[in-house]
Amino acid sequence: MAESVELPGRLAILPFRNKVLLPGAIIRIRCTSPSSVKLVEQELWQREEKGIIGILPVRDAAVEAPSAGSTSSAGGGTNLGERSSKTQEETSDSHKLGGKNQQEVIHWHNRGVAARALHLSRGVEKPSGRVTYIVVLEGLCRFSVQELSTRGTYYTARITPLEMAKAEMDQVEQDPDFVALSRQFKATAMELISVLEQKQKTGGRTKVLLETVPVHKLADIFVASFEINFEEQLCMLDSVDVKVRLSKATELVDRHLQSIRVAEKITQKVEGQLSKSQKEFLLRQQMRAIKEELGDNDDEEDDVAALERKMQDAGMPANIWKHAQRELRRLKKMQPQQPGYNSSRVYLELLADLPWQTASEERELDLKAAKERLDIDHYGLAKVKKRIIEYLAVRKLKPDARGPVLCFVGPPGVGKTSLASSIAAALGRKFIRISLGGVKDEADIRGHRRTYIGSMPGRLIDGLKRVGVCNPVMLLDEIDKTGSDVRGDPASALLEVLDPEQNKTFNDHYLNLPFDLSKVIFVATANRVQPIPPALLDRMEVIELPGYTPEEKLRIAMRHLLPRVLDQHGLSFDFLQIPEAMVKLVIQRYTREAGVRNLERNLAALARAAAVRVAERDHAVPLTKDVQRLDSPLLDGRLADEAEVEMEVIPIGVDNHDISNAFRVASPFIVDETMLEKVLGPPKYDDKETAERVATPGVSVGLVWTAFGGEVQFVEATAMGGKGELHLTGQLGDVIKESAQIALTWVRARATELKLTTAVESNLLEGRDVHIHFPAGAVPKDGPSAGVTLVTSLVSLFSQRRVRADTAMTGEMTLRGLVLPVGGVKDKVLAAHRYGIKRVILPERNFKDLAEVPAAVLSSLEILLAKRMEDVLEQAFEGGCPWRQHSKL
Repeated sequence: MAESVELPGRLAILPFRNKVLLPGAIIRIRCTSPSSVKLVEQELWQREEKGIIGILPVRDAAVEAPSAGSTSSAGGGTNLGERSSKTQEETSDSHKLGGKNQQEVIHWHNRGVAARALHLSRGVEKPSGRVTYIVVLEGLCRFSVQELSTRGTYYTARITPLEMAKAEMDQVEQDPDFVALSRQFKATAMELISVLEQKQKTGGRTKVLLETVPVHKLADIFVASFEINFEEQLCMLDSVDVKVRLSKATELVDRHLQSIRVAEKITQKVEGQLSKSQKEFLLRQQMRAIKEELGDNDDEEDDVAALERKMQDAGMPANIWKHAQRELRRLKKMQPQQPGYNSSRVYLELLADLPWQTASEERELDLKAAKERLDIDHYGLAKVKKRIIEYLAVRKLKPDARGPVLCFVGPPGVGKTSLASSIAAALGRKFIRISLGGVKDEADIRGHRRTYIGSMPGRLIDGLKRVGVCNPVMLLDEIDKTGSDVRGDPASALLEVLDPEQNKTFNDHYLNLPFDLSKVIFVATANRVQPIPPALLDRMEVIELPGYTPEEKLRIAMRHLLPRVLDQHGLSFDFLQIPEAMVKLVIQRYTREAGVRNLERNLAALARAAAVRVAERDHAVPLTKDVQRLDSPLLDGRLADEAEVEMEVIPIGVDNHDISNAFRVASPFIVDETMLEKVLGPPKYDDKETAERVATPGVSVGLVWTAFGGEVQFVEATAMGGKGELHLTGQLGDVIKESAQIALTWVRARATELKLTTAVESNLLEGRDVHIHFPAGAVPKDGPSAGVTLVTSLVSLFSQRRVRADTAMTGEMTLRGLVLPVGGVKDKVLAAHRYGIKRVILPERNFKDLAEVPAAVLSSLEILLAKRMEDVLEQAFEGGCPWRQHSKL
């Protein structure tokens, strides 16, 4: 609170445009013009706390109004309105500061307020470098201007203080009228403080002011805190007499109090008449009326009402509908700004979108048409097609039958996914594919609980929502690729899904309601059976797709792959022709996979090469030239120079499209062996590989099974000086390492009988080590089916006799020399056929598995069955096993 100060006879003047600073009030301004900056520097900044300046209100000529306290001249008759001046650019929080401008006429008030600086801060604007000041000023007391003059760039004034002396003030305070006015002002001020305290929870410090500050100073402080117009501010400034000041202040405080009360009364009245829901209803009714008036009400319906109608049409069961109604009532009571509004709405939209009763209507099942469709879409796979037809026949006789879950197992590229699509097409149902590859979170199957942020339904419920029917054919793709971690086991969550006794009431965590999955036809695919948990595998019927023979690949390429590749590259058979002989060479020399994806990639490479040549030809010979210009010498020259374009006489009546076709059909690209090597590179495989690999003793040819189909595996053994140790390389697993130990033990035990050592030197490993290697060394290998291959390799090493290059073998061996059956026989036989091997040695107990091998493959192979290890050795070497008669069988 400002204390009584002694003012100097002359003060520097800072003009306030259309604004008044009253004694006791505090204001913050920003000075930017040169005149105001100069004033602050000389009068405040250099004098620090002793600096006092005068604040003088000025009125723009545009807002001039007659007032008792305003004048256009001050002191000695000087006309301030005609004085040359500049406009100042200082700004405060809510007003402009007046200044000098030669063209602008301003009107100075003849009374102002002395002020001192409470805070000063200096700044520099970038990039102009202009100095600015921020000043916090406190009003001290009133003064009257006697004479106004300039000092450099700013004004100064000779002043007379207007405040009463202490003795005069003591005398006025004894006046009964002043006492009554003081009491009335304090009562009104206290009432205002009480109202503000209830409304804003403040007012403690203001009550202290009422008790400690003189009442004539309180009048200025209270009025300065209100928003009043400029004329009222000037009137308050001109109230030098304390009685007049108190009377005016009481009037303004009371008016402010009444305005607050009126506003509160209106608010209470409105709140009493309208609750929140009634207000929303009224606003919606008004919005609807406005839309009807504008004609926009047809498509813009109320969202919640539309959601309710959608839920009514969803056909939910009774228990589900009861739950949905409860959630809908809860949603209606919520405001859109509330945190749970969006999650509740999304949940209800899911309930409305799910196909509770909506089903695709199955057409009359025609088994003959289904067989034709399967034959058109897939070549070969006779066993698989037979099982699918049986499945469809049962569905025809008993539509509500709970059929088994078919699981197609086979290497990539053999058509597992497209088989599931064909089943959906034969049944006339919609098809949805759910990819399970890499899924490690149980919530991907069962959904997340709604209590979590970002929760969503599982993949099954989301798939049904997308497909829109409750009875689709759902493909669970790559079911063997699921994993498990701390978030649960997705395979365990699938147990309920694939069990027809349990999936009637499948409970998704997000949905938290039972959903009937019994109408869904589930089909699964996998590359391997081993990773699938036994409990889950028990719920499915495994159908193996082992791969294709070269003859089947040729038919698939000519019927399916080649037309599709040409279409994908914007070509046709008029542009590119690949004879069967060339496709067969691609199969033999560039692909040895079980499926046909690499074959399709190689055909696509040939199509791309042809596309480049066609595009270049189109550029060389314009195909859309005007017909009348065909006789020009320039065009004739182009046609003659282009070696691959045949000259033809084109009739004048032929349109541009026919001309284009004529040029293009004239010379299609026919792939030959030279172009094959130019585009695809040198052959990757040849029939001589096996003969070259087994050219030295110690190498044998085995057959193994992988997730990508059967493969031919070479086993190499060599001996060197050492201590009788066995070394194994080639990224081998524990099982195959044990098979190598068993094989070496069996050979050492039979060494004398097989004439590998003499009776005197019975130790086969005396002074030497044995090293066995499985190329390629970068591929992990494991399994028991290499036992007979290992023994054959060791016998070849120690006897220095080569194994037959046209013979491959597979089988597990016991320590006593028995050959045990192995799995994947069909894949292994097909792999031997692809590699050009003519003889295959199999365990005798695997004879039954040959029924699955295509007859064309069996006719080109010699299948040899072995019961004991001696039978394998008898067939593996050229001319039989001459030492067999000496062995003790």
